[in-house]
Amino acid sequence: MEPSEKINIGLLGYGTVGSNVYSLLEEQAAEIKKATGASISINKILVRDPSLPRAGAPPELFTGNFEDILNDAAISIVVELIGGTEPAFDFVTAALEHGKAVVTANKQLLSRQGFYLFRLAQDKKTQISFEASVAGAIPVIKVLRESMVAAGLKSIYGIVNGTTNFILTEMSRTGARYHDALARAQEWGYAEADPSEDINGKDAAAKMAILASIAFHTNVGLDDVACTGIENVSRLDIAYARDLGLAVKLLGVARLYQDRINVRVYPALLKQDHPLASVSGAYNAVFLKGAAIDEIMLSGPGAGGMETASAVVSDIVSVVARRESPGFLEYPVAYRGLEFFPDEEVVSTFYLRLEVEDEPGVLAAIASAFGKHGVSIQSVIQKGRGARAELVMVFHPVKEARFAAAIEEAGRLEVIKSTPRPIRVEGNHGGGE
Repeated sequence: MEPSEKINIGLLGYGTVGSNVYSLLEEQAAEIKKATGASISINKILVRDPSLPRAGAPPELFTGNFEDILNDAAISIVVELIGGTEPAFDFVTAALEHGKAVVTANKQLLSRQGFYLFRLAQDKKTQISFEASVAGAIPVIKVLRESMVAAGLKSIYGIVNGTTNFILTEMSRTGARYHDALARAQEWGYAEADPSEDINGKDAAAKMAILASIAFHTNVGLDDVACTGIENVSRLDIAYARDLGLAVKLLGVARLYQDRINVRVYPALLKQDHPLASVSGAYNAVFLKGAAIDEIMLSGPGAGGMETASAVVSDIVSVVARRESPGFLEYPVAYRGLEFFPDEEVVSTFYLRLEVEDEPGVLAAIASAFGKHGVSIQSVIQKGRGARAELVMVFHPVKEARFAAAIEEAGRLEVIKSTPRPIRVEGNHGGGE
């Protein structure tokens, strides 16, 4: 990008985030100019129907034709905020092909096509920035790309979805059922009308694919990330966890095991004194662990239009500040090509709650079923409920393949009256970091 005193932007999308980006650029124009030496303004805004009235930006900025932005030589940065993979991929690709820098908050796009777009940006000697794609206002991408180059990262784990964290916090704080906590999240604007990608873990999986790719310099796509959501976490699980001194969180976890990578999303139990256990509401927090840094934690608001807009504007400022000489750090290309470590080989600790017939010999039968596969019980809580009882068990660390086989074996016992749904206990695994 040629240096210029005036930087013109083409904005794709004018929803909650897009309108906040426009407002921030207008309100902070003087500060941004001091930081970059340039005046930055939005020249055109792509929307579906430019004839509809919209607050904030003047009507003459709106267009329904992407070509108006692509072919405008005065526009040097395209900010993509329409979401999804299509037509976003086509728009971003075309912008990079034309030598325009790109700023995007699109985690789905980057988790599926990220490294193609990174290579294209490098080939075209332009930039692509994407801080807002993960963890809202927390600058975790910037830290990974710039500050952690020599840290020898071994693992990244944390809370990367504000919606699920809000729901689990409400269930823990008020004793609410899952569906009631979800309705409250929707009422307060922390969950979409269709929250499925948040609650089933796919939103967090897309973010972890991006983080793992950048941290470990290898290509991790969305399909490489196994994910389990929070749909089956009950308020009973949360209550029993509290009795055990644990808290339930949806975690994204990326770890190196003997130079192979494993990336997953799952509900997990954490000790109450773990820093992540106290991260509440819609906040996010990410731990980075490496050979040179031990552990550091980044935390902050993970959801909200203004928080995301702030990260987008930060990326715009970074792009402008480096417009004359983008370097290696702008192109997080996968040069390691790490293999994946199988989920089944990971060593984990599990919690399990079962509804069983309240009769002699039940615990012995269950212990025997697990024992056949080398899975031993660490602790048991039993509570009677009429003719039935609840068993809450925590197991010793074991390879997940063995535990899965033991669950299948135990699930065939007639005395068990509920579907076994284990939850991992994070922090007690023995596996290979």
